[in-house]
Order: sequence, then C-alpha cells, then structure tokens
Amino acid sequence: MSRQERTSATAANDGWWTISNVEDVASPALIVYPDRVAANVDRMIAIAGGPDRLRPHVKTHKLPQIVRMQTNRGISRFKCATLAEAEMTAMAGGADVLLAYQPVGPAVGRFARLIERYPATSFSALVDSPDVLADIARIGTIDRPVTLLLDLDVGMHRTGLAAGDRAFDLYASMAATPGVRAGGLHAYDGHLRERDLDERRARCEEAFAPLESLRQRLVSSGYDVPAVVAGGTPTFPIHAQRPDVEASPGTCVLWDAGYGSTLPDLDFLPAALVLTRAVSRLAPGRVCLDLGHKAIASENPHPRVQLLGAPDASAVGHSEEHLVLDTGGPDLHVGDVLYGIPWHICPTVALYDEAVVVRDGCAVDRWPIAARGRRITV
Repeated sequence: MSRQERTSATAANDGWWTISNVEDVASPALIVYPDRVAANVDRMIAIAGGPDRLRPHVKTHKLPQIVRMQTNRGISRFKCATLAEAEMTAMAGGADVLLAYQPVGPAVGRFARLIERYPATSFSALVDSPDVLADIARIGTIDRPVTLLLDLDVGMHRTGLAAGDRAFDLYASMAATPGVRAGGLHAYDGHLRERDLDERRARCEEAFAPLESLRQRLVSSGYDVPAVVAGGTPTFPIHAQRPDVEASPGTCVLWDAGYGSTLPDLDFLPAALVLTRAVSRLAPGRVCLDLGHKAIASENPHPRVQLLGAPDASAVGHSEEHLVLDTGGPDLHVGDVLYGIPWHICPTVALYDEAVVVRDGCAVDRWPIAARGRRITV
C-alpha cells in the first residue's frame, strides 16, 4: 500500500482532529481548533455562573485571538505570568490585567512603562515583600496609585506569605503606602489535584480557610479587600461556588492529557494538539517521530503525549528532536502522520512560534504565539 493510500485509509477512520490538507502542514506543529476553544470558554462561563466571575489565566495559550474570543463573551478580567503576556492581553482589549508575579529588579520599571503605554487597561500585580512594596510605591502617585494584591501561600510553598500576622501587617502597609492601592488577596492552590472531587474539595476548603480568616480580620480592622483571586483549573469548580471570589482557571481553555486523565469531573475538550510525522521506521511497530523535547513539554515522565490513533504507544527514547516509540499495534511508515494531545499543554505552546488553525477539518490560518517571548514592546 502506498503512503497516499495509507493516509487516505487512516483519514477515513480518524475523528475530529484529522486535517484534510495535512500535506500543507510542516511537522512538528502546534494545532489549534477554535470551535473547540469556544466551547471550552462557554463551559468556563457556565461553571463560573457568568463571565464576571472569571479571571482566566492567559499563560496557557498566550494568544490575542483567544483573549478576544473571551472578551466577546463578556470576560473582562485576566491573569498572566509575564509582562509580555500582560502586554499581549492589553493589546487584545483586556480591560483588567493581573500580573500574578511579583515584579523585581528591572521588572518594576517595565511594569511602570506598561501602565503608561496602555491607559485603557487597569493593571495590578502581586506582592509578598515589604522591599518590593517600597519599590513599586515609587512608580505610583497619589492620583494614580498602583494596585497590588497580597500573595498568599496556601500550600504551594512557592511564593507568598502564610495567612497570618506577617500577611496582615504587609496588607496594612499596602493600605497606608502612598502610590499604592491595596487591591485584595491572591492565592494559587495548584498542588491540589486529587482525582476524587469530594477529596479535592475538602483539601481546597482546608487550604482556603486561613485566607478567609485573614480577609475577615482585615475587614473587621477597617481595611478594604476589594478582590480575592483564587485557584487554577483543578479547583476551579470549587472556587466558582464562592460568590465573592474571582476564579482563575487557565489550562481548561485548551485542555491536555494530564488533566484529562486525572480530573474526570471536568469535561473540557482537547482544543490544541501536536502534529508529528514518522521520520524513520526502525522495525515493524517501532518508529521515530519528529517530536523531540523541543516540540513537546518534557518536564514530566512519559507519557508526554497521548497519541490519537495509537493509544497503546509507549516511548522508548526521547531527545531534543526525536521521539522513538513502540506503536502498540499500528505499523507506521516514514511520512505517516500522528496527532497527539500533550500531557502538559502550557509549556508545549511556549515551544512554538505559531499555531496552525484548523476549521472544519482544514488548516486555514496561522496564529503567532504573540506572548511566547519575554518582551513585546515594553
């Protein structure tokens, strides 16, 4: 059977992911399906109970087209991890952008320039240090203070303060510092990924309780706590039940095999895939794909990709440009195409300069990953 005959036979049995003009798509490639992205955005809004309850994270996709898709559905607040992501979101029309990272060193000045360059967007950032609070206060004014949220550590042990006396004192300092506006509290509980929703909910409530106590203490002491931003994708459905919390899921807009395998209560659709080709046939049932470390996120152990059409495939070796695998059944040949759901989509997106856009089974456009780098103009 010729390669064209094999490709035609495979396509006839494939599902939603198949690209009819795949010969026009160089591999490895990142593929985005906007109709499925739109369905995921609608699902996010439904879970949250309305677009005003959401502050979705853009670090997963880094794409202005998806930000616009969200703003067109009424979402106005966003969260990001880098200054480039913050600028991209402002350029795409995001009205309220939280830099969920404490600016330090030159980032303070860049943050100030970002605020000046995009006056239509309200920017805020995180803080957990008195020294950084003092640095940021110098870029604000009484008439135009910089909004800061106090970053709390609720179990990640990565950034933030425990919700105790030190956190209370720093928030009080924020409220009293000229050039700064105390904008509320932020907590990320990405360590909570229990498969069972009831267990995940119990641990989430336990982690959130100190934050709620701190908020009540602040309010009773006369401090304004305008916002609480909490959670990621795994705890999204839990925080969505809190009427006074902005939920900030990110991964669910594109979804991936990691959360798809471990969070069965969340029914989001895979909306971004990688496309790869067999570049060498080593033996029947063993091939090498052009899906190396530079094309698929590799910080996790295998499986790093869930290959559609070869669900039993297993990795044999993985290096910068190559992925050797036993197909678990299909006897692939050089040039054959496979589509895969990344185990972790967020760092996978960051490996690509552009995404191939597929509509109605056809590759029709390319979207530059606008915020892939660390700098756009600021």
